[in-house]
Amino acid sequence: SEPTVVTNAKRFIREHLDEKLTLEEISKAVNVSPFYFCKVFKQATGMTFTEYVNRQRVEKAKAELLKPSATVTEVAFNVGYQSLSQFNRSFLRYAGEAPTQYRKHMSEGAITDARVA
Repeated sequence: SEPTVVTNAKRFIREHLDEKLTLEEISKAVNVSPFYFCKVFKQATGMTFTEYVNRQRVEKAKAELLKPSATVTEVAFNVGYQSLSQFNRSFLRYAGEAPTQYRKHMSEGAITDARVA
């Protein structure tokens, strides 16, 4: 069981993922100091606040990229990134491939799956 501070922080992050999130804002939302929040969050999740936010944004972006009508730029801004280059770096880091490669890979997989079925 994780500390209430971490559970509340995760909920706040989910609800505000598409916005600019700061350490000060999160720690204030869960009523602890930034220092204490960083310490407890890292112990509970094994990730820093920034790593966690970026991973959550990339996971949300993966789902958004499956929509053919959404451009990569739209997806990047919709999941809370302030710049396309920052999005591309994070996506590559956490997904292991660029957003356009991921989309192509997933659409090819869907075509293959449809042929098999």
